[in-house]
Amino acid sequence: MSSGVIGTARLRGPGERQRPSRAEAEAAVRVLIEWAGDDPERKGLVDTPARVARAYKEFFSGYGFDPLDLLARTFEETNDYDDMIVLRDMRFESHCEHHMVPIIGKAHVAYLPTGRVVGISKLARVVEVYAKRLQIQETLTSQVAAAIDQVLRPRGVAVVVEAAHICMTTRGIRKPGVTMVTRRLLGAFRTDAVLRGEFLASIGQNKERFG
Repeated sequence: MSSGVIGTARLRGPGERQRPSRAEAEAAVRVLIEWAGDDPERKGLVDTPARVARAYKEFFSGYGFDPLDLLARTFEETNDYDDMIVLRDMRFESHCEHHMVPIIGKAHVAYLPTGRVVGISKLARVVEVYAKRLQIQETLTSQVAAAIDQVLRPRGVAVVVEAAHICMTTRGIRKPGVTMVTRRLLGAFRTDAVLRGEFLASIGQNKERFG
């Protein structure tokens, strides 16, 4: 998946918080540099606040988009296709809301269409929009599944996310190589054990392990 800014931004509504200016954001970065113990006027750091502001605009570009809008355009000419549609191994980069450090992983998404389907790139964009916000992995997993379920009204939705959390590998408990796996199963994927097993097998998961 692309790491760039996604699609077309939406305008912020009157009830939403007003974002600080770029100048205010850069000033905040200077404060953090000083708090860390360095000099923001040092030659190697003098342009860092501007670089960080530009990077944050990209890292958190998901706030400027409505994921439901991305799924609005669907296709009904499917020749009555009603079997599982699976997108697997969609790489994403997100940031943990607790420490604002990267979460890097991949998402697997499946749904059972009911008369209409959505372009597969739109599913990838939904993952990307939610990933480019601050949240925990459990929230990301649930949000992706809920958006697909709300717009497409399929017979079932399944989302599995596997990711490494840099806040766990570089600080605190310092346990490199650990991967967190979360899943959200709706509709037929929750009630039909055979279907659930087929989905998990299709993404390389052990169905016995996940039940």
